[in-house]
Amino acid sequence: MPFYIVRNDITKMECDAVVNAANNSLLGGGGVDGVIHRAAGPELLEECRKLGGCETGQAKITSAYRLPCRYVIHTVGPVWRGGGHGERAQLASCYKNSLLLAEANGCETVAFPLISAGAYGYPRREAMNVAVETVESFLQGSDMTVYLVVFDRSSYEAGGELFPEIKAYIDDVYAEAHADKMRRQTMLGESMPMSVNYAAAPSAARKAADPGLAAAVKRLDESFSEMLLRKIDERGIKDSVCYKRANVDRKLFSKIRSNKNYHPKKETAIAFAVALELDIDETRELLMKAGFALSHSSKADIIVEYFIRHGEYDVMKINEALFAFDQSLLGGQ
Repeated sequence: MPFYIVRNDITKMECDAVVNAANNSLLGGGGVDGVIHRAAGPELLEECRKLGGCETGQAKITSAYRLPCRYVIHTVGPVWRGGGHGERAQLASCYKNSLLLAEANGCETVAFPLISAGAYGYPRREAMNVAVETVESFLQGSDMTVYLVVFDRSSYEAGGELFPEIKAYIDDVYAEAHADKMRRQTMLGESMPMSVNYAAAPSAARKAADPGLAAAVKRLDESFSEMLLRKIDERGIKDSVCYKRANVDRKLFSKIRSNKNYHPKKETAIAFAVALELDIDETRELLMKAGFALSHSSKADIIVEYFIRHGEYDVMKINEALFAFDQSLLGGQ
């Protein structure tokens, strides 16, 4: 844990293992398969000749030779035949068996390509969903860090095509924010009297009489770390459940727990709000403790707001959408 979607060349990934989207012969081919074989050198092909091929959905491991990693895990994805021939189960098996093989060989970091989404014709949206769901499920019981590597934007369709409902929400929010800005501009130069309601300030007697208010006042100086730990206790969940739901590394969570003044990145703070299934107001409060705010001038913030308002708290799904719109992902190491 955690899981990242990154735009990179998989042959440049410095990790314990990279996964090769191979064919049944394991003797090289086009796309990612050819790129990995060329980068690793002829020794990789020689070792692959001894493996006797590989069935669809299975995985085999070799040394990495000239690649900046220890191993290459070869898996064979399904050819898309319309979705009614067990393709989803076979694709999920590719990810699961590769992860199990990596784990058995002591790997802590693994990089995958988007399997079957090239020449094998698997629709990219569905291929991404299978990858995210399978890896997320595996990581619930593992501290491995997994990367899903997409080489360039042409390898993954534009966000608006993948998530039309989110694109529409972004457009609506941007339009509303722009209208608000225009209204404010028309008021410039006008005299706006300030009204102060002194009666709204609670008296000391009322504070003492209202235990809920007293508790709220006491929490005014609560730090991000303190509020996070309080929310975890209130939800009745284990620390490990929380940081895994947040796509946050265990070591980072330990730093946050041990330092009440820890200042997280915004993406990390939002990730914990999602993990705790906070509503939009609670999310804003947690962010405020870290010195941040949700802004309608930020496309990433609008996307997160969309998911929270729809009661969808799967950080992997949110990251899938953020990646599609070329935004920073939630979580942290």
